Amino acid sequence: MRRLTWRFWWSALLLLTLSRIALVAWQWPRVAAVDGIWPVMFGGLRMDLVMLGMMIALPAALSPWFGHFGIAQRITAWWFRACWFLLLLLEASTPQFITEYDSRPNRLYFEYLGHPKEVFGMLWEGYKFVILGAIILIAIGMWVGFKLFAAGPADRPMRWWLRPLLSLALIAFCVMSIRGTLDHRPINASTVAFGNDAMVNTLAVNSFWNVTNAAYLMTNEKSSFDMYGKMSVEEMNHVVRQAAGLSDKMMDPYFPTLHEQTATIRRDKPLNLVIILQESLGAQYSKALGGAGLTPELDALGQHGWWFERAYATGTRSIRGLEAISTGFLPTPAQAVLALPRAETGFFTLAELLGRQGYVSRFIYGGEAHFDNMRGFFLGNGFNEVIDLPKFVSPKFVGSWGASDEDMFNEIDRLLRSDGDRPTLTLAFSVSNHSPWEYPKGRIEPVGDPASVTNTVRYADWAIGDFFKKARQAPYWNNTIFMVVADHDARVSGNLVPVKHFHIPALILGPGVPVKKDAQIISQIDLAPTLLSLIGVDAVHPMIGRDLTRHASGRAMMQFGDNYGYLKSGDGNEETLVVLEPGKPGRTSRYRAPDTYTQIEPDREQEKEALAHVLWPSWAYREQRYGLPALKK
Repeated sequence: MRRLTWRFWWSALLLLTLSRIALVAWQWPRVAAVDGIWPVMFGGLRMDLVMLGMMIALPAALSPWFGHFGIAQRITAWWFRACWFLLLLLEASTPQFITEYDSRPNRLYFEYLGHPKEVFGMLWEGYKFVILGAIILIAIGMWVGFKLFAAGPADRPMRWWLRPLLSLALIAFCVMSIRGTLDHRPINASTVAFGNDAMVNTLAVNSFWNVTNAAYLMTNEKSSFDMYGKMSVEEMNHVVRQAAGLSDKMMDPYFPTLHEQTATIRRDKPLNLVIILQESLGAQYSKALGGAGLTPELDALGQHGWWFERAYATGTRSIRGLEAISTGFLPTPAQAVLALPRAETGFFTLAELLGRQGYVSRFIYGGEAHFDNMRGFFLGNGFNEVIDLPKFVSPKFVGSWGASDEDMFNEIDRLLRSDGDRPTLTLAFSVSNHSPWEYPKGRIEPVGDPASVTNTVRYADWAIGDFFKKARQAPYWNNTIFMVVADHDARVSGNLVPVKHFHIPALILGPGVPVKKDAQIISQIDLAPTLLSLIGVDAVHPMIGRDLTRHASGRAMMQFGDNYGYLKSGDGNEETLVVLEPGKPGRTSRYRAPDTYTQIEPDREQEKEALAHVLWPSWAYREQRYGLPALKK
């Protein structure tokens, strides 16, 4: 078993490497355009070792115990022959799949297996010679595999005390191979993504891994239709468009919410845009928002810009905040789209839209950007660069989650100072305000236990104030719009949908930004359309958030586990909250901030509106109806 395992390991690694070299040679113009030869080959080696570690783990761990039995040798031989066949099949399928879908085989590979008659009929009619060539290649490869992985002589019996030692050593080897790194987060496809050509990024994985990973990720694709109820697609789109203030006439039936937005502020040239997403900085910490008074710097900045007193997050995780801010997409009970396979590329982002307007876009994160697939999603959807911890210039403090907030702000300042005349979008995400509550010494005077959320909030606030003191004196100040907003609150708990724990600070600063306190209810999804107007960009996009420079919002959507909340302002000071739970009728409550709920008779119209808004994003994601039309060549 041990000899057979070793033989499979190096043979499979050679097969995958030769396949990758052939694909790189075939796609050389695109690989060369992003300086991708070494990232593809080195990243591919890492990902191949991950997958091979999974394939050999069980035979390797059991070999000291059963390797001297002939039947174990034969079972192992057939196991590796099956693995070899799957590797051959997927690699042989890859060139045609890239031709059709501009990607290595992914979720579509096994989705189409549900329609074998149509798919194989289409393939045979259109690609006879390709199929015959692949069959011949696989047949030759399987003949080689049967020879290579024939059940040979059984292993020599081992002394009993050596068996657990060797077994543990082999398990440790496989575990390290599967993790792919000594860092505290294991490797994934986002780790080896390096450029903004999504197809070239997929060359750095192997096709078997890409397909099986897509299958795993699809287990996170909960459907709102299975949980909350039914509504026709036509009615759902009508309700969503009506609530967004869009006309009944669609600009593009394939992208039903696509519409034209004209900026309310005219600029000589579009301004830079900097979005600062603050980790776990809920309204509960801001005195200006009725909280504990731990953010004096942010509260003071609120006196000089557009300060939203009733902004609400769409969810309770950072990835949900990133989703809302960067794409304007509504929350669902599934994972945020950053981590879902259908959104790997072709999904709308601000970066994709602004890139068509001449902007350069970057994402800055103090930690490891492969976490939650941030790197893969952003590079696959319009961002030109991802700058995470390994790219930070001389960070002053690095904790468990990455470089400190002040290091993140130093990167923003450095890059804005070095930008030329081309406009830029910068999306930056902080890390300091997260357990285990680490931050540099000497910035604040700790209160009580230094390692506490109270002190990290105070440090995060200090870093915000320190950055804006520098920014006001910097040459980029007069041509940049800044937004500071939280991703979500910390430690959300309470009611079916605890509205007070979705309350977050949101502030926009910059030239031409109105200085005011805004008490209307808004959602994170309203911020991106508003920013487009403030930087002076006319656009066509699918976002259904309101441009707050032109229209009031008056509603917010909140996903709390499997519960969905739809908060809406009414006449006078009345606010109503509809909560949808799986398999139950909707509940309607009169809501009074910060935490008073009075159940009232169902509001059928608002329930209908809530249902449309929780169903729509599941449909739009599944059918891939949230994007921009392809540019005409």
